[in-house]
Amino acid sequence: MRYHPVTDNLCEQPMNRTERFYKIEQLLISHRVVPISTFLEALGISPATFKRDLDYLRDRMNMPIEWDRNARGYRYATTHPNNKSSTLPGMWFSASEVYALLTMQHLLANLGNGLLSSHIAPLQTRLKALLGSADHSVEEVEKHIKLEHATRRTLPLQCFETIATATLQRKQLRITHFNRQNGQENARIISPQQLLFYRDNWYVDAWCHLREGIRSFSIDAVRHAELLKASAIELSQHELKKYFNKGYGIFSGIKVAWAKLRFTPERARWVSTEKWHPEQKSRFEKNGYYCLKVPYSDDRELLMDILKHGTEVEVIAPVTLRANIQKLLESTLAQYKT
Repeated sequence: MRYHPVTDNLCEQPMNRTERFYKIEQLLISHRVVPISTFLEALGISPATFKRDLDYLRDRMNMPIEWDRNARGYRYATTHPNNKSSTLPGMWFSASEVYALLTMQHLLANLGNGLLSSHIAPLQTRLKALLGSADHSVEEVEKHIKLEHATRRTLPLQCFETIATATLQRKQLRITHFNRQNGQENARIISPQQLLFYRDNWYVDAWCHLREGIRSFSIDAVRHAELLKASAIELSQHELKKYFNKGYGIFSGIKVAWAKLRFTPERARWVSTEKWHPEQKSRFEKNGYYCLKVPYSDDRELLMDILKHGTEVEVIAPVTLRANIQKLLESTLAQYKT
């Protein structure tokens, strides 16, 4: 029973297939035996549709439903090894939530060119079963939803699995990490705290035993990873959030400055709907310009995000950030002078 969005009158709407499956399960759990007439009345469907639903639940979802000839109704098979209080896992999702699982399924399927494929395959099969139980086939839904990964870097599979194992088992790691800024490889012992999937690439946030501080390491730059027996140093979620939520983007830290940016009215139509930082502050000026303030502790990523807006943005403050932008623009322009 739902309220019509226009008339606000209570009106009946037909159940979709996912909702019917959930209702069938409810009836089977709450009654010892359920006659066909009870199913048809509760579901509002024809006998032919009910038979198709029943066949799907038995064959595709492995529900132990059997016909009781003496009681003239359907029930769960008491001797079936899968018989539990609930035999339809995942069916509490609404139809829209089931479709949303496709995004997860697609992400898993494209997770680093085969990354953890042996572990993910069973989950993909389960998700496809859930998706296929809705009103449209999984093939039909997949055909109309597409995810593209624009700047994903290639991951070393063995290193990723070692780092993931250490993170979950709370063990220290010995890694060799390639520093792209100076082109050198550095040996580190780290206590991994969490894995981060950010802008289509993977990072491990960790306590660096050499620097005695929190650091983020790009996993695609890890040349070697060795699991150690020593337990990892455990940081609280409060400590991690305090460090990573302060700065801008992947470059975080405790000490921050505030960048004040001013966007043109045209660019404001896009930027005003974007979330640059959880603590950002913004306002519109009377002439349509959009002012955005964001905290940062390292300006490298912020500089890239500012520059992509070209002449549509101006750095108002602080002076150091404005000077760095000017230096980059002058250096870039110098390359194009004949």
